Amino acid sequence: MYAYIRGMITELHPTHIVVETSSGIGYEIQTPNSYRFQSQLMQQSVIYTSLIVREDAQLLYGFINQEEKAMFLNLIKVTGIGPKSALAILAASTPVQVKRAIENEDDAYLTQFPGIGKKTARQIVLDLKGKVTITADEEEVQLTAEGSSYSHQICEEALLALSALGYSKRELQKVDKAMQKQTFDTVDEAVKFGLKQLIS
Repeated sequence: MYAYIRGMITELHPTHIVVETSSGIGYEIQTPNSYRFQSQLMQQSVIYTSLIVREDAQLLYGFINQEEKAMFLNLIKVTGIGPKSALAILAASTPVQVKRAIENEDDAYLTQFPGIGKKTARQIVLDLKGKVTITADEEEVQLTAEGSSYSHQICEEALLALSALGYSKRELQKVDKAMQKQTFDTVDEAVKFGLKQLIS
């Protein structure tokens, strides 16, 4: 029903984000990992969405790109996998990593996620092997993501350290934007960079 929503990401929560559209409506959108949207906070963004209607609720799920959304939709087709389990898988991995696990029949990789036992992991492989393939574009994006994930983790820890020093959320948003353009080898290096941004 909703292919995507374009609006400003106004709030980040552990399980969801809030996106305000130009009409002034704020949509609560469940996401695998809301902190992937941190660099887009208070910015116009496109969130790829899927609406799931249950007897007791209508829940809107959102994803950072089309590949993540497609993987979610594939996962919830598997017997024993609901939206919560699918989100748990995507929260700590990328669609390419999940596809690799499926194609390699890597049950051990799949069972590391909450709510995924050996039986369910085997069902994921049986239902999806041969139906999900890694494109050349996805492979290239994955290699870039793997190379930058360590630096991203450093930035996250540095921001937490700066927050503990008493800097406001607004100040940290400014620092975060500057950090996204840099590469750091240590948290200390990132903290020093952040402090320079704050006092300049």
